[in-house]
Amino acid sequence: MIEVYTDGASRGNPGLSGAGIYLKAHHRVYEYAYPLKQMSNHEAEMHAVIHALNICQEKFPNAIISCRSDSQIVVDMIEKNHTKNRTFLPLLRKIQNKAETFPYFFIKWIPQKENYHADRLAKKALDIHTY
Repeated sequence: MIEVYTDGASRGNPGLSGAGIYLKAHHRVYEYAYPLKQMSNHEAEMHAVIHALNICQEKFPNAIISCRSDSQIVVDMIEKNHTKNRTFLPLLRKIQNKAETFPYFFIKWIPQKENYHADRLAKKALDIHTY
């Protein structure tokens, strides 16, 4: 099983954003920081999940994916497979399509304090914009 921790961050809402992904797989840790364009914090959270699934498709195809996020809105949206927000709908569809490529995909809400590594990486991605 691959443990995936995701987080998104924005400077302003909307503002320049970043995605952080922290993966634990086969006794190894993988860290990724992706700068994103201007978007809301919730959109950045969803892009973090999309980037994480892309990584898992490439590095760990056919694995069981256990994803964790501190965004209750994103976790609820994915678990319920539903959103009324027109901006989020294409992102949710992308997540659903990517998640379906794995035998099992789980997502769970965790408190922010348990998502330290992904948060640090999302903030690192924000700093990439300044260089």
